[in-house]
Parts: sequence; C-alpha cells; structure tokens
Amino acid sequence: MPSFPSSPSAGENRKPDTGTLGENLVAVWLQQRGWVILRRRWRCRWGEIDLIAQQASKSECRLQETALAFVEVKTRRRWNWDAGGLLAITEQKQAKLRKAAGMFLAECPELADLPCRFDVALVSFQPLAPKQIQDCEIGTDAGTYAFGQPIILGQSVFAPGCKLTLIDYIESAFAEDG
Repeated sequence: MPSFPSSPSAGENRKPDTGTLGENLVAVWLQQRGWVILRRRWRCRWGEIDLIAQQASKSECRLQETALAFVEVKTRRRWNWDAGGLLAITEQKQAKLRKAAGMFLAECPELADLPCRFDVALVSFQPLAPKQIQDCEIGTDAGTYAFGQPIILGQSVFAPGCKLTLIDYIESAFAEDG
C-alpha cells in the first residue's frame, strides 16, 4: 500500500491542507508509472513548482535519457468556478512556472540537457461527513492514503477526511518557451 508522509510544513497534529493532499495523490500516481519525484513544493523568487519528476528510461529503468516534468497540481472542490483549476493556469502563471523551472535547472545543471515539459494535474477534493469517515477505511497518519490498489485516472480514493479523484493529467499542457 503506497503512502506518503505529510509535507514538512504540516504540523504534527494538523491534517495536510487540500493542496498537499492533491499533490500527494499525483506524486504516488506518477511513481506508480515509473517516475521519480525529485522535488516537492520547490520554491524560488518566481513562485513554487508543486512537483518536479524524472521519468526512468523505458529500456533499462535507469535515470538516463529521460524526461523531466514540472507538474502544476490544481486541487478543487466540485462545482468550482475555474474548470477544476484549469482556468487558473493563466499566461502569467505559465510564465512564472517557466522562470521557476529555469532557476531549478540552473541549480541542477546535471538535469539541464533533459527534455522538459510542463504538465497539469487536476484533482477533485470532496470532504467527507463524519458518518462517511467512520465507514471508510483510512490511514491513521494524516499523510497516509489507504489505497489497496493502484490509483486510476477518474477513480476516487480516500484520504484523511476526504475523497480525492485524479480527474485529468495533461502532459505538455503548455509550451516550454511560451
């Protein structure tokens, strides 16, 4: 059963915030597909990149000749105003992500020659009522998911106090050069 620790910013007695839960879900989903999470919530003066992941080579499962993905995760409740977070990826947001990715690559020059892409993950968040929580088998640690099976696009999983669904994962959602 995959699990993910709470982010370092989460307090010991606090549940992870909605964004962290969505990022955890996407990180596990990527790992189940052979990606290695290099950084989570990487910050610089241009903003934050939710996930930076590297795909293992399909031929030998090594981190050689691989792709690098800068992943923006949008976690939203149902019936939101911005199409599940997709409309929040404005031209300005894209420009900030490109600049942040450039700064990351400057800090990690060994990765600078890899093909890069900008992906967007859309996650649906639904809080559970107390009765629903009792009926669900969830992990005891606030950062642990209780998946008994792989995460499947469009299929809900339970996390502490909520239900999460990876609605869509858009590879190369926008161009690297604007």
